[in-house]
Amino acid sequence: MNLIEKHVDGNIGTLTFNHDEQRNKLSEVLVQQLASALDEFRDIGVRAAILRAHPGVKVWSAGHSVEELPQGGHDPLCWRDSLRMLIRDIGGFPAPLIALIEGSVWGGACEVAFACDMVVATPEVQFSMTPAKIGVPYNATGLQTFLNTTPLHVAKEMLFTGRAVPVERLERIGVVNHIVAAEEITAFTEQMARDIALNAPLSIAVMKEQLRILAGAQALSPFDFERIQGLRRVVYNSDDYLEGISAFREKRKPKYRGR
Repeated sequence: MNLIEKHVDGNIGTLTFNHDEQRNKLSEVLVQQLASALDEFRDIGVRAAILRAHPGVKVWSAGHSVEELPQGGHDPLCWRDSLRMLIRDIGGFPAPLIALIEGSVWGGACEVAFACDMVVATPEVQFSMTPAKIGVPYNATGLQTFLNTTPLHVAKEMLFTGRAVPVERLERIGVVNHIVAAEEITAFTEQMARDIALNAPLSIAVMKEQLRILAGAQALSPFDFERIQGLRRVVYNSDDYLEGISAFREKRKPKYRGR
């Protein structure tokens, strides 16, 4: 099944999530197809790309597929995380990638949206960062994506509460570029892509890579790096991690004990 639909119009490419029945979960298969599509767009010289769901969906993406999370006690540093690979592919794609968002955005899909170069959304969109609700730690590079786009206190609120944040708030602080009515958002975003495509692609590709490098240029001692990575093991080895995953699968409220 094609979980990603591809469309090219001149030098503009559009990628559409095509797994509505699973709320466009970021499964390994979907991520692989998306990465393959980005490679294809790179090869044919697409100058701007749009990432979207089908018009009118209630959920843009439900985030990481919980069924593919590692079992308790599994070393997360050895886990081949498809979401991490997708974020790298988005950052390494030489042309600007615009997230066109209708519907709610959950969990790791928030990071996917924030990793895109621009975000255009409809007024009803909400972003919910949900790892703490199911007892899952978040990767340090994923947290860096948030810090590169979101003020620290807003990132903490999203990560610690798991509450839905309305798009108007994120637009005020510059996380979302534009809020556009649903009936106008496709034309608006396509025009933005055409405006980009008229400019020098090599200049844009170089600036995008420079910005990526600068955004990730953080002074960090080896001790602190190891400390950050090791902290995730505390959660993966915990009873709460097993409880959160079990509760999600059993569709019940988890009972966390902090151990």
